[in-house]
Amino acid sequence: MSETPPSLVGLTTYLLSKTGKAARSRLAARVAERDLRLWHMAVLSALVDFGPHVQRELASRLGIDRSDMVKIVDDLAVAGLVDRARDTTDRRRVTITPTRAGRAMLADLQAEALAVQRELLAPLTGPEQAQLAALLRRVHAHVHEGTEESRSGR
Repeated sequence: MSETPPSLVGLTTYLLSKTGKAARSRLAARVAERDLRLWHMAVLSALVDFGPHVQRELASRLGIDRSDMVKIVDDLAVAGLVDRARDTTDRRRVTITPTRAGRAMLADLQAEALAVQRELLAPLTGPEQAQLAALLRRVHAHVHEGTEESRSGR
């Protein structure tokens, strides 16, 4: 018997957590079919959306530990999804750039993410889905505003 206690169903934070976990799990499974993880997708997204990045700044932008970022970028480079270039003036700086194959892979991964989204949001009408997305963007902005302020020392 796996009935959820009504006191938990009454908590929006609980519902967000459980729904987010289900979404993450489903998307992670689809990404894994391509021998990638969600962090790989996040790195490709940042590179395509914001352009080439110094590896250290990319780790900071995505909140990934620098040593973990090295492994993620290594994986992507071996797969031919990113190029790495050392700065000629500062050999410690490595700039990461998505390749054409990396951009194509990201497009495939985004299609998978949209498919998962359609599955999860199937019980909602189109307008309800749009309303949910708008509300979640507001909550996301509020949560991350505080995170950015604490990082910058405001």
